[in-house]
Amino acid sequence: MIKPYLQDDAFLADVRATRDLRDHSFRLWWLGQSGFLVQFAGRHLLIDPYLSDSLTKKYATTPKPHVRMTERVIDPSALNFIDIVTSSHNHTDHLDGETLQPLFAANPGIRFVIPEANRAFVAERAGIDPARPIGLTGGASVKIDAFEFIGTPAAHNAIDVDDQGRNKYLGFIVKFGPWSIYHAGDTLYVPNNRNPLRQNAVDVALLPINGHDPSRGVAGNLNAFEAAMVAKDAGCKTAIPCHYDMFEFNTADSKDFVSACRRLGQRQRVLKAGERFDSREEF
Repeated sequence: MIKPYLQDDAFLADVRATRDLRDHSFRLWWLGQSGFLVQFAGRHLLIDPYLSDSLTKKYATTPKPHVRMTERVIDPSALNFIDIVTSSHNHTDHLDGETLQPLFAANPGIRFVIPEANRAFVAERAGIDPARPIGLTGGASVKIDAFEFIGTPAAHNAIDVDDQGRNKYLGFIVKFGPWSIYHAGDTLYVPNNRNPLRQNAVDVALLPINGHDPSRGVAGNLNAFEAAMVAKDAGCKTAIPCHYDMFEFNTADSKDFVSACRRLGQRQRVLKAGERFDSREEF
């Protein structure tokens, strides 16, 4: 089992050490799988957190067990300072009731950004009023506190929409202060997405690298080279890989991503679970 870089009290201490900064810097921490914590000007955004063992328990006796590779970084109930949380789509590692319910209990005023097409399903899984989430679709945007969210279509395995044409799978461009980050969600390569990424001058791209492999039951994601290419094509300053080292049946080697970025001349940073990325040190 992989030990996080920082975990539990040590992780919380690292977050608290910079939460009172009111300059233009930001920090983010990888929480494992596709989960990230973003800190800016005393505000905290939690992106697609999976902080439970719900999938390991659910699939324990099935032909596709979800054997966990990395220990949990933090109990979601300990994150009692979160302002906004997102879910990019309905799969449990991006929309986990066992993560969200204790998170909502610890943060009664938290805002929740989701694909509008998924509202009813999200409300049922999270155990909340269907009116509570804030819904987006591709090309739509919303400003919440210090953060502006712009929906980008994601292809997992295709660009899937509901009967009103609203995207069921999204990535999010998140703008705050002078910065812009892109969380791709789960997606294959979507050529048209490079335009909004370029238009919003993305500083950091958070990209899945576990690839598309039907033989392993792995669907609809970039592989290491494709992820590097997305960042390079869109002019992103730095690319950070995710969606690996969580489950044995569905992982990748970050060294392949580093190699691909080097071949393309794309700046990258590989984080360990629980490790901090700090704009004061990176830019």
